[in-house]
Amino acid sequence: MSLANVNADTPEKHEPERIGRLSRHSFRAKFILVVSAAVLFDLMLAGGVAIWNVQRLSKDATEKVALGLTTATEEYLRTYIDTTALRTELLLDQVFSEVEALGASMQTLIDNPRTGAEIGQTVETDPVLGDKLVFNQAADWSQNEPGESVVSVWGYLLDDQGNPLPAVEKQIADSSAFNLVAPGMMKTGSPKLQMYYVGPKDMPIMRTTPYTDQAQTFDRLYPGHNEENFWDFFFPGVYESWQSWIGNPANRPVPRDIVGTAPYIDAITGAKIVSFFFPLWTEDRTDVAGMTAVDITLDQLSSLVENVKIADTGFGFLASSSGNVLAVSDAGAQVLGLVSVGGEGQGVTGINRFLAQSEFPAVAKLELPHNEGTVIDTLNLATRADGGDEDYTVILKELAPINLWDGEKIVSENLTLGFMVSNDEIYASLTAVQQELTEATQRIINWQIVVLLVSLMIVTLAVYAISGRITKGLSQLADAARALQNKDYSVRVAMTTRDEVAAVGRAFNRMAEEISYHTENLENLVEERTKRLETANREIVDLNKRLKSENVRLGAELDVAKRIQEMVLPRLSELENIPQIEIAAFMEPADEVGGDYYDVLFDGDHIKVGIGDVTGHGLESGVLMLMVQSVARALQEKGDRDPVAFLDVLNRAVYKNITRTKSDKHLTLAFVDYENGKVTLSGQHEEVLIIRANGETERIDTMDLGFPVGLEADISPFVATLDLDFGPEDVLILHTDGITEAENDTGEMFGLDRLSDSAHENRSKSAKGIAEAVINDVKSHIGDYKVFDDITLVVLKHR
Repeated sequence: MSLANVNADTPEKHEPERIGRLSRHSFRAKFILVVSAAVLFDLMLAGGVAIWNVQRLSKDATEKVALGLTTATEEYLRTYIDTTALRTELLLDQVFSEVEALGASMQTLIDNPRTGAEIGQTVETDPVLGDKLVFNQAADWSQNEPGESVVSVWGYLLDDQGNPLPAVEKQIADSSAFNLVAPGMMKTGSPKLQMYYVGPKDMPIMRTTPYTDQAQTFDRLYPGHNEENFWDFFFPGVYESWQSWIGNPANRPVPRDIVGTAPYIDAITGAKIVSFFFPLWTEDRTDVAGMTAVDITLDQLSSLVENVKIADTGFGFLASSSGNVLAVSDAGAQVLGLVSVGGEGQGVTGINRFLAQSEFPAVAKLELPHNEGTVIDTLNLATRADGGDEDYTVILKELAPINLWDGEKIVSENLTLGFMVSNDEIYASLTAVQQELTEATQRIINWQIVVLLVSLMIVTLAVYAISGRITKGLSQLADAARALQNKDYSVRVAMTTRDEVAAVGRAFNRMAEEISYHTENLENLVEERTKRLETANREIVDLNKRLKSENVRLGAELDVAKRIQEMVLPRLSELENIPQIEIAAFMEPADEVGGDYYDVLFDGDHIKVGIGDVTGHGLESGVLMLMVQSVARALQEKGDRDPVAFLDVLNRAVYKNITRTKSDKHLTLAFVDYENGKVTLSGQHEEVLIIRANGETERIDTMDLGFPVGLEADISPFVATLDLDFGPEDVLILHTDGITEAENDTGEMFGLDRLSDSAHENRSKSAKGIAEAVINDVKSHIGDYKVFDDITLVVLKHR
């Protein structure tokens, strides 16, 4: 838009108030500020929600990945340790089976002594398998020459010549079948260090395969052993525990005859070994008859544990229930902080690397499981080269129980298999994934922020440009308005767009044109309007005069109609001349002319009282009331005393007049005919009250005695009569609904009950007194409230 003056003669201009383009009062500055704030809020909200969702998604993904990888890792470790535990138990079961097989063979010879003796004699005479003992006088023991196996006979089992005592010699022969069975079993099955047989406690000869210098080794490592019983020296308590099982098998800690030892240094081979014993019983099962045994190197168990590979540095270990680590790699022992203690002494000496004595408090406090479940825990150890802490995941699983000789007795023992691995290694992939997710999330957030800033910048520029376009039109309108304010009515706004601002500009131009037109033609317009007002004023004055004249005329006509209506009403003198009945009446129209009707027709001995109510009130209703009065009077004068015919003829006459005048009026109308102490009711109107001389009140419904007059041409089928006694002091009350429906200021009607009660209370009075009392009660009920309908009351009292 642009401004253009259509009239060169512009009025004097005042200096307009100028508003800077981006001042704090300018619309453009406010528009840019509001829109930019709204856009910024929207972008910040949308961007915040997006960033929050990205962070939540990243957090959820990280948690789910962590949970999935942790679960998978733990499941892998559980499966791995279960498999390793199963392999360990299978190795032990295989060793158990072999020692049990050797024991079963030796037990068979014990249970069949003759066969055992024959086999023993045969073996002893065999040049290869037979035991050819050589007495070592210096050491005081006998031992055979090198072969498949070795048998050692201790000094206290020899006579003075170094020969075995007779019973011992028989024991040697009976157990020589060992030379047939054991070497073969030694070469087959699982790897074994040696298998051996020890005789009963009174003849503890010792057979071992393969052949070793066992007696010489014992002499070197265990001085004095030849002076004591073999069992008591090497395995104290084992023999007695087995003897206790005979009387009560329930004494076995684990329901299996196999008994193991803790790992110890083998006296012969110097290797770390574990022994498993299988007891032999006498033929009558009343005593122990020796044992068979097998030694396996701890390397066989250690290989299962030490071959555990978890990540790069994860390792496995095997611990007793006391926490003594039986098998672990050197690196694993260093991580666990184990310290070997003891290990020397008489008899079987063991390995003492207890977890409780670890240099790391967390390992020292590690509790081993006491059920067959798998326990996963985390230990924090100061194992880093820089002295820092490092978290380790430890997995523990308890193996099936075995019988263990603890150095004094046989107890139940549960070995525990354990894995340890650094969390940095086992969860390296998880850490990498979390790091990638964190980096990816941060990249998304950074890009989101960049997009928000770019969007905000673009929107701000767009708002700035659009606001300029919008405010340009408004600025032109403001300039035009200022010009108009300075009485330059020739100013116009040039519109180049079709938007709302252009619409305002067009409206402004029209307004300016009208102002210009009215300003230039103001005097002519004032004169023209003045003339129009003068003409209108004269017309109003003339009209008022005509209305006043018409009102005067109508008022006069209404006064005439009211006067005529009053004139046709029965006069007081007429009523007082009626000998048999006292009659008093009251009628008050709501307007100048009422629509109620009542009349008293008397022709000597016959009295006829009529009462009616024309619909509505006013002049038309009053005229209809006069029609009824005239026709009734005419029929009375004619001498027609049949109530039905009287009402029928009256209806016909009125109906025809109503039809002629095209009026929609009609009325309820009833008559009371009195003659010789009786009254006859006819026609339909309000209920008729009769108050007897004895005080009883009768309410007569006239609904079935007639039909509204003026509605139908012939109402004779509907007209009926009702004869009633009307004796001395009886009172008959006729009324219109103007009494019963008279309302007070609360809208409450006077009602038929109040009318009946009022008449009853005043029944001792004259008819006039009764009528005055009832009307006073009605007026009192209405009070200052408006009277809406005509009020008519007729009281008849028998003299």
